[in-house]
Amino acid sequence: MEAMNEMLCLAEADAGALLVLLALLLPLAALVALLAMVAWAVKKVFSFMPIWIEARAASVPIGFADCFEMHFQKLNPREIFDALKMLHKAGIEVTCDELQNHVLSGGHLKNVRDAAIAVDKAGLRIGFPQIAQLDLAGRDVALAVRDHVNPVVLRVPPPLPGYENGLVGVAKDGISLGVKARVTVRTRLDNLIGTAGEPTIVARVGEGIVTAIGRAASHREIMEQPGRVAQEIISRGLDRGTCYEILSLDIEDVNVLDNVAARLRTVRADADKRIARARSEERRALAVAQGQEMKAKTVSAEAEVLASMTELPRSEASAFAGARIGRRKPLPATDIRM
Repeated sequence: MEAMNEMLCLAEADAGALLVLLALLLPLAALVALLAMVAWAVKKVFSFMPIWIEARAASVPIGFADCFEMHFQKLNPREIFDALKMLHKAGIEVTCDELQNHVLSGGHLKNVRDAAIAVDKAGLRIGFPQIAQLDLAGRDVALAVRDHVNPVVLRVPPPLPGYENGLVGVAKDGISLGVKARVTVRTRLDNLIGTAGEPTIVARVGEGIVTAIGRAASHREIMEQPGRVAQEIISRGLDRGTCYEILSLDIEDVNVLDNVAARLRTVRADADKRIARARSEERRALAVAQGQEMKAKTVSAEAEVLASMTELPRSEASAFAGARIGRRKPLPATDIRM
């Protein structure tokens, strides 16, 4: 019992010493954690210091708090600061929060930045929110703005294998023509969402070219006035429902390819000749068959004549045997006594 009491006393003494040690270590651990946090914060402050200095020099409203906020949101402070600085230098009013929200929404910051600067320099009335909206909708706003400021030229048909002669159409006189065209288009920035793009423009212009050639009474009309094809296409309003506006349509080349009507007439004449030959062969075969039939009838008649000739001797012999030759019928028997 005395040993047990001694052990309990020693355990209580050790527990007390442990509690005293923990009481001494907890403040020390808290101090160490605080020092680590301060060191991390100081390190981050020094890493953000170039951004803060550049922001102050460029009069861009961004501070250490914004940098820490972007860091905690897993954004790149340098990328957002560079975009904000370029936009402010270009005279475009935009806040750091707007850029952060756009990046967090999955937008392309570089494309939006370049598009906003290009729109502002071109004097277009489109704000940063509209450009960001187009970017989030999946449009390449930088390319769209560039195509609006500098109209692009589309080749119809596109330079692909199989279109070396251009789009082929047949006029009413049967002559086929190959036409190549150039379409100058400009992007409609206010009609980018939910509209068709470049392939639709190319397809519609190609359809218009083929239709205009088919309506011409003669291929010479197209050769003499290629511009009538362009006028007819533009008058049809082929850019409806697309994100492009057709500025001009120029006929690049017109080539005579084939005389389809003459080729069809040759094919038809050849077919008629084959039909006539087949009918002639049919009549010849019918005549040969009829000739063979007549020969068969002649042979049959000759056989019947020979059969009749073989019956004649029998008839004569029978007549001689019955003493009926020379008479029509035998004389009646008479009484000699009378």
